[in-house]
Amino acid sequence: MSDRRTAWLLLPRPVRQLPADLAAVVVLTLLTLGSVFLPGVNETPLRVLFGLGFVLFLPGYALIAALFPEKGSREVSADDDQTQTETGSETEPKPSPVPGTDAAETESSQSAERSEHTQQQGIDGIERVALSFGLSIAIVPLIGLVLNFTPWGIRLAPIALSVTVFTLVCVGIAARRRNELPAEEQFQVPYTAWIAAGKAELFDPDSRTDAALNVALVLSVLLAVGSVGYAVAVPPQGEQFSEFYLLSESEEGELVADGYPDELAVGEQSELVVGIGNNEYERTSYTVIVQLQTVEQEGNTTIVREREEIDRFQATVEHNATHHEPHTLQPTQPGEDLRVKYLLYKGSAPETPTQENAYRDLHIWIDVIDPNDSSQLMTPSHG
Repeated sequence: MSDRRTAWLLLPRPVRQLPADLAAVVVLTLLTLGSVFLPGVNETPLRVLFGLGFVLFLPGYALIAALFPEKGSREVSADDDQTQTETGSETEPKPSPVPGTDAAETESSQSAERSEHTQQQGIDGIERVALSFGLSIAIVPLIGLVLNFTPWGIRLAPIALSVTVFTLVCVGIAARRRNELPAEEQFQVPYTAWIAAGKAELFDPDSRTDAALNVALVLSVLLAVGSVGYAVAVPPQGEQFSEFYLLSESEEGELVADGYPDELAVGEQSELVVGIGNNEYERTSYTVIVQLQTVEQEGNTTIVREREEIDRFQATVEHNATHHEPHTLQPTQPGEDLRVKYLLYKGSAPETPTQENAYRDLHIWIDVIDPNDSSQLMTPSHG
């Protein structure tokens, strides 16, 4: 016990004097940062659970605490009304003083003071919670808008750190303003009253009906929390698929789905990029095979007369990630209207890769010139 007290006294005085609700905001903010940036933890449902509260509630609550450090006016006026009612029931009504006398002026000033005290600037608990949600929804996008005009941009780390700084600054201002008020005027979350009321309802009900309703309420809350937790931990899977595309580099150095070569010489190289997007909801290994095909068109059917494998590579891609594989296209035989076929397989490829057994496929058309006879296109023989 003494060790715990000693450790508590080692904390800075502002930290020890921090109100319980503001301390909870600080702790939840730090836990959110841990769930977002700590390896291993950021892959668990804790990231979603803490992140939702961090974005939707904490910044607004901290700002409201800084703007309204005092108790709500409804709480004060209710106490005053109760006091006046109890006093009135025990004593006889006091006659009104004669207008224009000193007694009348004194009574008028006292009434003004009571009215001022009753109508103090403040909000009650329900308004505080509602405004916390509303302001949080407004604050976070505004912070993102400001970051959009900075070198950091709208990314996870800048957003998380900016919201954290805003929240902690508001907590510091709220704690300072609240400590400057008299103790009886400071806003406090009635944890003790809530706990006592909960214990009384659960363990000392007025009747069996109340006990049954309390048990049903607890089970309903546990069921709701369990359902939400399961939905976060095991989200429903959408459609499973893989993206497969071909890119080239523009003059500005950007990757674009355009500018593919349409004419090359035998042995000439063209630099392309093969893109694979994994939406399979699991880590997936892929095999890509590149073929140079000689084809003929018979009606609406394309028949492959010859095929030559000119490249092959493998890639392992995490779920919801994209892999770009640099690829050098280098045809080995001349011909007109040759088809460069790209075949994608999950796992390993079969012994005879074709369009029919591929998971995904794409192609481009090129003319390949024989450098020894550049005056005409050499058509390969169809054996």
